[in-house]
Amino acid sequence: MSAKTVITSLVLASALSSALATLASAAPLTDAEKAAAIAAHKEKCFGVALKGQNDCAAGPGTTCQGTSIVDFQGNSWKFVQGGTCTSIVLPNGKHGSPTAM
Repeated sequence: MSAKTVITSLVLASALSSALATLASAAPLTDAEKAAAIAAHKEKCFGVALKGQNDCAAGPGTTCQGTSIVDFQGNSWKFVQGGTCTSIVLPNGKHGSPTAM
């Protein structure tokens, strides 16, 4: 096997591994995860998640958790400490919202 073939195989294996890891993390929150967040007095806050770090509801064309495509996407939410959502100031001067923006 030539060095070029070995390198190509390693690159493809790495790309496949990354793709599978991304799909595994892009699943909806489980009932246990939701229950734990609620028990910890967390609330859904829209527009505060960074790209790929949302907890769910990232809009059309996405599956759920970790699928927001831009920072502070208005239709994706992240669990935050209860009562703090609307006090979170975003870089554009807006605030987090308990409903989709």
